Amino acid sequence: MSTASTDARNRQPIDVAAIREAARKLDDGAVPSGYQGNRQEIIEMLNAALATELVCALRYKRHYYTATGLVNESVKAEFLQHAQEEEEHAGRIAERIVQLNGEPDFNPSTISQRSHAEYDECTDIKGMIRANLIAERVAIESYRQMIERIGDSDPTTKHLLIDIMAVEEEHADDMKDLLD
Repeated sequence: MSTASTDARNRQPIDVAAIREAARKLDDGAVPSGYQGNRQEIIEMLNAALATELVCALRYKRHYYTATGLVNESVKAEFLQHAQEEEEHAGRIAERIVQLNGEPDFNPSTISQRSHAEYDECTDIKGMIRANLIAERVAIESYRQMIERIGDSDPTTKHLLIDIMAVEEEHADDMKDLLD
């Protein structure tokens, strides 16, 4: 097999030898040197997203445990499901940071400062739902801006954020339905 093949769309040869050589340089983490994104900026954005997801998971968990009354059991279940999904988002973001040769920042002393969403200590169910809806809207807009900033420079991170943003939109829709 030849070390050069042809890309059908551009009809330009792909330099397989150069790709293989670059892939042997392991100091950039899992993503090879041909990566087009600004690693540091994207890692910083992802660490802010990580903090946001962790704060959201904590807020939803608090609301799950502190919401009272039999009439609120379905709302509590929604809070728990959302908390688990936020934790899953945090895990996916942390994995991507590591793939980019970065360090996921789980430092509890700075999470709330780095988070785009706020923590909430409401005690009434309507206040909890409203706080969660606002936080979801903050997350959605934050992800939209991150996706826009990343553009086509890092398709993997872009797609990750699009996937997470879609779930956040579902969460916002759920909270809006509960509020009505």
